[in-house]
Amino acid sequence: MNEPETIERILALHTIAVVGCSANPARPSHRVAAYLQSQGYRIIPVNPGAKTILGETSYPTLLDIPGPVDVVDVFRRPEAVPAIVDATVQIGARALWLQDGVIAPDSAKKAEAAGLWVVMDDCMLRQHSARRSG
Repeated sequence: MNEPETIERILALHTIAVVGCSANPARPSHRVAAYLQSQGYRIIPVNPGAKTILGETSYPTLLDIPGPVDVVDVFRRPEAVPAIVDATVQIGARALWLQDGVIAPDSAKKAEAAGLWVVMDDCMLRQHSARRSG
């Protein structure tokens, strides 16, 4: 996981479910989702406490999303990750991205064993921005 080729493959995908996406513009999850949306990605917020975020319908869980998802980008505590991995596999996503500070090695290995591309403890905004400027 976290290999440059894996990061490139994930960044080439288009539909990103952002688990833990906040409606608060001051929160990192909101800023990252807004940036990705501004770069042409389709963002699907996953937050049971919000109806819409960034002009998109917010869903309570990954399993409630009605259409396909390419990437699940996670802004939740590590203890929430095992259930998120199970849902990610169940919805047929191709990749799992665990943001800065989301460290769940066993769950990451389980996701890889299920065939997902995985990045752990890294920022999707930072990786995308670095590749655009470099």
